[in-house]
Amino acid sequence: MPKFSVTIPHTLSTEEAVKRLNRFTETVGTNQQVSDLEQSWQGNDLHFGFKTFGIQIRGVSAVCADQLQVSGELPFSAMMFKGKIESEIKKVLAKLLSASAA
Repeated sequence: MPKFSVTIPHTLSTEEAVKRLNRFTETVGTNQQVSDLEQSWQGNDLHFGFKTFGIQIRGVSAVCADQLQVSGELPFSAMMFKGKIESEIKKVLAKLLSASAA
């Protein structure tokens, strides 16, 4: 299966970054375009899965001291949207992790 990867720098404590990422996943779960949301934390790694527009996406968000590393798998049917998916993930998470999002 094809992979995607995004790195988002941040200046937050690891604890604050985890807290904000948790808020984000709660918000995503209420989005009408997202279904079958699954998530589980293992330390500072959030393992997730969801469907959007009929496409299953799975991955891991690793919260590090100065960045968030998001990686996962896309079905072949979503490969032509890979750039858009990565760009949207980066935009939304960068906003979430910005100092003004407190």
